[in-house]
Amino acid sequence: MTAASAAAFSTCDFCDVHKGDTSGAFRVLPPAFRAFGGVAHFSGPVSTVKCHEDNTQVKAAVESPGEGRVLVVDGGGSLRRALVGGNLAAAAARNGWAGLVVDGCVRDVAELNAAAVGIRALALIPLPTERRGEGQRDVPVQVQGVWVRPGDWLYTDDDGIVVSATALHA
Repeated sequence: MTAASAAAFSTCDFCDVHKGDTSGAFRVLPPAFRAFGGVAHFSGPVSTVKCHEDNTQVKAAVESPGEGRVLVVDGGGSLRRALVGGNLAAAAARNGWAGLVVDGCVRDVAELNAAAVGIRALALIPLPTERRGEGQRDVPVQVQGVWVRPGDWLYTDDDGIVVSATALHA
């Protein structure tokens, strides 16, 4: 499933089908995220960044080809610095990322909402990060206590965010 067909799924329907899953292959992120960006619903295979108040690896990721993937950023839930702003959202859209899920803050809300990319984040804060060259890419991360791994599939719509070890079908 690609970002273009993202409107063809329902996270509620996925939850109805997988509500008895005890394998851990199907996960639901807590309802802590706010919607930003110019795309309301998005999905795709996951790529990850793990960082704390340093968006060096986030910048590197969104400046690379997204190929319809979703970048999941484990910012440790920090509410002190914005890991994504208008420039990085524009880069993500330009480079073909379906969306970004940030376990942390974002900034430049008008620019985020003008970008043709979906964004979910915990909150807004105007303070940028300091780039120290830290962080890791494409490692398993915990987002609000839920494991998300590179290659998982993430789906988000108005009802929430679900993650699956394999692609799901509507």
